[in-house]
Amino acid sequence: MAADETAPVSRGRVTITEIARQAGVSVPTVSRVVNGRSDVSPETRARVEDLLRLHGYRKRPSSVPARAALLDLVFNDLDSPWAVEIIRGVEEIAHAAGVGTVVSAIHGRSGDAREWMRNLRARASDGVILVTSALEPTLHEQLRILGVPLVVVDPTGSPGFDTPTIGAANWAGGLAATEHLLSLGHRRIGLIAGPPRLLCSRARFDGYRAALEAAGLGVDESLVVPGDFHPESGFTGCTALLDLPEPPTALFAASDQMALGAIEALRRRGLRVPEDMSVVGFDDLPEVRWSAPPLTTVRQPLADMGKLAVRTVLSLARGEQPDSPRVELGTELVVRSSTAPPTPVQ
Repeated sequence: MAADETAPVSRGRVTITEIARQAGVSVPTVSRVVNGRSDVSPETRARVEDLLRLHGYRKRPSSVPARAALLDLVFNDLDSPWAVEIIRGVEEIAHAAGVGTVVSAIHGRSGDAREWMRNLRARASDGVILVTSALEPTLHEQLRILGVPLVVVDPTGSPGFDTPTIGAANWAGGLAATEHLLSLGHRRIGLIAGPPRLLCSRARFDGYRAALEAAGLGVDESLVVPGDFHPESGFTGCTALLDLPEPPTALFAASDQMALGAIEALRRRGLRVPEDMSVVGFDDLPEVRWSAPPLTTVRQPLADMGKLAVRTVLSLARGEQPDSPRVELGTELVVRSSTAPPTPVQ
């Protein structure tokens, strides 16, 4: 909101930031009350209006039109179809609510994050959705001081500050992928893991471990190789597994992109999927149903996670609190043609 739209014209010279602090709500929520918008809960509206009257705050007439509501959607990077699915869900709900979306990538660099924060202040965003990224504690604190609601999707760790988070049932997904391969008769099951700094990566690995242990098998560390969710690491990881004296007969890649990289590594070795090695991915990106062969994978509801993030951040902007600070949406195993029982040794 432009500064001259809500500048106080009588006693106290109080700012809307101070009103928001005293009311325990965000600055955009106070702006909505000042401008007579309906998307504020009755209890919050009454509390803000009481403070406005107490401080003698009145909206100054202005010829400047009210700005459109805006949300900031922030990724670590945007070079994955995974990000596109999140954006698709966010845009659907934001568009229906009449809210604009600003998409940014901070690439994990503190300089980029600080530049984003400067831009955020300039455009007076109504809320922030942070996806698989981490902000420095000082930037988290600046968001709190500004009164900008924050929701984190797929948090890298504990975001703190009582920040609502939205994720998927990654442990259950890793369990289901590994149990599927075990049910087909595989016993040497490789894993191309995701970045260990991410909670979702660790949960998928823990699900893999739990399935093996339930089957009376321990984790063979030689069958676990690192990855970064991108195809190149899937290619490199699968190549390393194929170079073992006894390669695995099946592979769980902790992302679809890594699974596709692994399939390419197998193809270059003249090996077939699933006859020579079964492969399972994680995400169920649109393109994997058209891979050769179509990929068995764990579907996580990426678009639904984006939709829920928008609903949550808009609720926070209205002064409402979520029922639970942590929401996990269910995952589902989707069986296609990239998995089969191991081929008997001749």
